Amino acid sequence: MAVVLRVHALCPILILLTSCYTQPFAVSDVSVCSVPEYGFCPLHHVPVCFPRADVSLHLRHPQDIIACGFNPEKTFMFMDTDYIGSLYPNVLRIQRAVTYNQVKGIFGFTDSDNIGKHGFPAVQAAPCLSSSFPVLFGGRTDVPCVVPCAIDQDPYFRMTRDVTPKLGARKPALLHSKFFPALQGDNTKMSASDASSAIYLDDSGKVVKKKINKHAFSGGGATVEEHRAKGANVDVDIPYRYLTFFLDDDEELDRIRTEYAAGRMLTGEIKAALIAVLTPLVEGHQARRAAVTDEVIDQFMAVRPMQL
Repeated sequence: MAVVLRVHALCPILILLTSCYTQPFAVSDVSVCSVPEYGFCPLHHVPVCFPRADVSLHLRHPQDIIACGFNPEKTFMFMDTDYIGSLYPNVLRIQRAVTYNQVKGIFGFTDSDNIGKHGFPAVQAAPCLSSSFPVLFGGRTDVPCVVPCAIDQDPYFRMTRDVTPKLGARKPALLHSKFFPALQGDNTKMSASDASSAIYLDDSGKVVKKKINKHAFSGGGATVEEHRAKGANVDVDIPYRYLTFFLDDDEELDRIRTEYAAGRMLTGEIKAALIAVLTPLVEGHQARRAAVTDEVIDQFMAVRPMQL
């Protein structure tokens, strides 16, 4: 049995395959330390981006997480600012075991960075230790931890793997995942300030279709004639790359790649295929999210013993 830490699309799958437990970890303080436009909402105690201050986006995170298919009997969801009292003893142990020079070398901090950035890596690392969850695991300190994460989070958990032996704890294991490219391709990045750069979970089917048709970068030819003659470059084509993430049928994916690369499938056709895959996925998520009540969220976030 292992604990899967952090919110990740792999988590529900790992729960089903391994009977592990999951702890979706909402890091509600790092945005405040790292992004000048962020501050804390005094009413809800969540980070919001000023002056827009869209609190609803942050309050909806638990609903989105639960809607991914987590099992409440095997999931404890927490926000670090709420659970910090239990994390703090291990935060202090980690901070004492990591030097300032190590943190600067790992994260590239400079003398102009605020002290919140310097202190946050220990907060990120502390949930990897099962002793941070004395109620959940009945005081056990030997529960292994698996961290599915994108590659940008790797420095935090490499530091964690270095420090845990000094604390007499087990090293966490990591599962790295790829980034989704922005709709406009590799030369841009997804941005919350640019709604056209990504498909959002609250986009309607009409918006999903419009974004893909208008903004998804194509590796196809400039004209139909050129495309028929030379085929598409599937390595840069965003609709095809998105299908590699979302289309479950490997045989159909191979067929699309072959036909599109040969020029027999047109750009409009592969975009239509992606729309047909993404629209029910997004709409299904929205339906599941709508069924998540405050009582359901409280069930996931309640500090209670887990049946190991």
